[in-house]
Amino acid sequence: MNLENIIKKASQILKNNCVHSHELDAQIILADIMGVKREYLITNDQINISEKIIKKYDIAIRRRINREPVAYITGKKEFWSKDFIVNQATLVPRPETELLIYKVINFFRNKRINILDIGTGSGCILLSILKELNLSRGIGIDISAKAIQTAKANAKNLNLLNQSKFKTYDLVKYNTGKYDLIVSNPPYIPSKDINNLSKDIINYEPKVALDGGLDGLDLIKKVIYKSNYLLKRNGQLALEIGFNQYQKVSSILKCCGFREISKIYDYNLNVRCIISTKLGYF
Repeated sequence: MNLENIIKKASQILKNNCVHSHELDAQIILADIMGVKREYLITNDQINISEKIIKKYDIAIRRRINREPVAYITGKKEFWSKDFIVNQATLVPRPETELLIYKVINFFRNKRINILDIGTGSGCILLSILKELNLSRGIGIDISAKAIQTAKANAKNLNLLNQSKFKTYDLVKYNTGKYDLIVSNPPYIPSKDINNLSKDIINYEPKVALDGGLDGLDLIKKVIYKSNYLLKRNGQLALEIGFNQYQKVSSILKCCGFREISKIYDYNLNVRCIISTKLGYF
C-alpha cells in the first residue's frame, strides 16, 4: 500500500471516531514512525511502505482512537521550533505558552539573569528561554521525579546542560537562591471542572499538573507567595493563568507587593499570562 492510501485510510478511521484533527494526526504519526518530516509524505505519496511499518501504524492509530494525545504516541512535541520529549508525567506544551517566552526574552535579551521555573514539567519554558538568553542560567523544579528526568533529557538534547539544573522539589520546601525571573505555568483548573476537560487531557495528562484546587488558585497563590521570597528586588514573575482568572490573580499580586507590568492575551483574547515586578524588600 502506498503512502497516500494508507494515510487516507487512517484519516478516515480517525474521522469516524470523532477525532477532529484526523488528517493532520494521521500524517504526524506516520512521519514519526518512518523517521521523516511530514512534508516527505506529501511529496512522496506514491511510495509503497512495508508491512512492518503498517503494523506499527495500525497500533498507533488505535491509540489515537482511544484519545491518547499525538505527542504521547510520538513521544515528542514541537515547541519554540524545537522538539521536546514528553510523556504522561508532563503536560503537552501548548502554543499559547510561547507568547510568554516571546515576551520574556524580549525584555531580558542580552542580559545575564538567574531564572527559576516552578512546575517545570518537560522543561520547555525554561529551556526555550535559555536557548535565546545564552548568558543566563536557570533551575527548574517539579514535584514529579519522572518529569524532572524528562526535563534533564530535553536539556541534554538541546545542549543546555551547562545552563540549566533540574531538581525534584515540593515548592513549599524550596528556599534556595535569589532570582531575576521566576516563570511558572502552575495547575489552575478548578477541581470541579477537571471532568469537563477533553478525554485527551483527563485520561492521559497528569492530574497533578492540572488541578488547581477548589477555585483553581491554590497553586497560583503558592507560586506568588514563594516568589515574593525568592525574587530579587525588581525581579519579575511571569505567571500563566486560566482564561477567567485575571481579576483575582491581579488582586493577589497587588496585595503581595507586586506591580503588573504586562499582560499577555491568548488567541481568543483572554488574559493568559501576567508579568509583574516585585517592589521593595519583603
